[in-house]
Amino acid sequence: MCGIVGAVAERNIANILLEGLKRLEYRGYDSAGLTVIRNGELHRERQVGKVQALVDAVAVNPEFFDGHIGIAHTRWATHGEPAQRNAHPHVSGKIAVVHNGIVENYAELKEELIAKGYEFTSQTDTEVVAHLINDIYKNKPDLLEAVRAVIPLLHGAFALGIVHIDCPDELITVRLGSPLVIGVGIGENFIASDQLALLPVTNRFMYLEEGDIAKLTRNSIEVYADGVKVKRQIHEIDAAQHNADKGEFKHYMLKEIYEQPDAVARTIEMALDFDEPSKLRDDFLQRHEAQLKGIKNVQVIACGTSYHSGLVAKYWFESLTRVPCSVEVASEFRYRNPVVVDDTLVICISQSGETADTLSALRDIQKHTPAGLVSLALCNVPTSSLVRETDIFLPTLAGPEIGVASTKAFTTQLAALMLLVLKVGVVQTRMTGEKLTTLLGKLQALRGQLHASLQLDAPIKVMSEHFEYKKSCLFLGRGLQFPIALEGALKLKEISYIHAEGYADGELKHGPLALVDKDMPIVVLAPKDSMFDKLKANMQEVHARHGELFVFASEESKMVAEDRMHVVYVPEVCETLAPIVYSVPVQLLSYHVAVMRGTDVDQPRNLAKSVTVE
Repeated sequence: MCGIVGAVAERNIANILLEGLKRLEYRGYDSAGLTVIRNGELHRERQVGKVQALVDAVAVNPEFFDGHIGIAHTRWATHGEPAQRNAHPHVSGKIAVVHNGIVENYAELKEELIAKGYEFTSQTDTEVVAHLINDIYKNKPDLLEAVRAVIPLLHGAFALGIVHIDCPDELITVRLGSPLVIGVGIGENFIASDQLALLPVTNRFMYLEEGDIAKLTRNSIEVYADGVKVKRQIHEIDAAQHNADKGEFKHYMLKEIYEQPDAVARTIEMALDFDEPSKLRDDFLQRHEAQLKGIKNVQVIACGTSYHSGLVAKYWFESLTRVPCSVEVASEFRYRNPVVVDDTLVICISQSGETADTLSALRDIQKHTPAGLVSLALCNVPTSSLVRETDIFLPTLAGPEIGVASTKAFTTQLAALMLLVLKVGVVQTRMTGEKLTTLLGKLQALRGQLHASLQLDAPIKVMSEHFEYKKSCLFLGRGLQFPIALEGALKLKEISYIHAEGYADGELKHGPLALVDKDMPIVVLAPKDSMFDKLKANMQEVHARHGELFVFASEESKMVAEDRMHVVYVPEVCETLAPIVYSVPVQLLSYHVAVMRGTDVDQPRNLAKSVTVE
């Protein structure tokens, strides 16, 4: 989950590296460091904490870091506590290394290196890599070849950036299991964990494949796969579409919450024909119709917030198309020797498309090659590994999401999943024209309903004041709102550090009711839908035990605030699409509680945006 960036250029690159780290900080912020080669020496600076601490340290003696080649790193700690000695880059002799990933067999390698006389100054697995390259380079003074010889010795997933004093014009990089892109310039070239880091300096990118090793100089890029030189296509992107500024907003998360009406509308528009609003666009997944027509089962694999969107999709697939759908957490699915039956559509959901467990689960399924298997990536990054390794790509047009707690990525996932459900229903003739027309009309109304839900910001901020000193919270929902209860609880615990759990309302009496007292806030999602009457009964159970209720309800429900029951009215929305609209109030609630408690909203402790390690 760490972020790496590197550059080899004619100009000084320290500021490029530091700006790249700022843009990668969502990947980890336990420590940060950089190394540049200057006048035949490695100049290194490392600091605990966020990138700004590194920026401030470099500013003390900026002339030390005026170099033309260097690497930098922002860390999410795996092996070794957040400390200066564990911060990257790691150095061995004349070599410096930055690393994203995990070397699983580092302990054995470390013992071997200690026996050879190497001294370790950190607790990290990365220092092993630096010493190994140094050891081989002594007998094989070719940096590319030394790196190539080390890679088979390493077990795990990693992306590497390597520089050597003796090779002041060469930047070596490796991609195996962790994301890495090459930024292509004129008289300069770059590496980074995410293209977002390099947009200030280039809009041309080369995406490395699994196992690729590359050598970058100012004027050349050589890529090798299995020891053979290969070509990788250069892609040009529209940098304007990747604006990552906060603008007038205090936090990225709040900005991204407010971007949801437009983001959801963009996602819906890729499938809706506004000239013929009663049908899907002819070109929407058109070339995959034969594949979708043959599927008999759906298997969703995802993690975290993406898993919750998959749970909503299960309701939709089964209720609207009668196609059986199962949803599993990728980290569990991949280790239980699962059975994937023939003619299954495997949907892998990931904002980044680089989530390690989701990718590994997909690869495990593909190894068994069940008959009629179709894989689909639901993803916000079209150049990601997940997209490249699946049969079908269904984009979520959320735009860059910087806040660690996902918001617009979630609602655009839901919108895209609904479009997919409708497409399957159409190609398999499992949906009437009348039903399709109705749902398409409701989808077009979503933008306005989401805008209206944002107008609830002020009353939700008032509601949040009751949570400031609470230690635990329950979120309750039934039917389609149960996954939103799970998502609401996840948001609150992620950014406010309040222990929160989401439950299906009907499960309240099977244990959680024991937790209810005057100090336990209970958030209830209560649209006027087919489950509403049962939900009201569950709420009375809570109220009778002196629980304090915070209810998001439709006006049609006619729920009235009373003692220890607070009500905020959510815009009317059809039952099927209500999860998308009801996501906004729980996001706003979590945001305001976090701000009130003084936590770091965009970069909550111990977390990172893209989980590229197990």
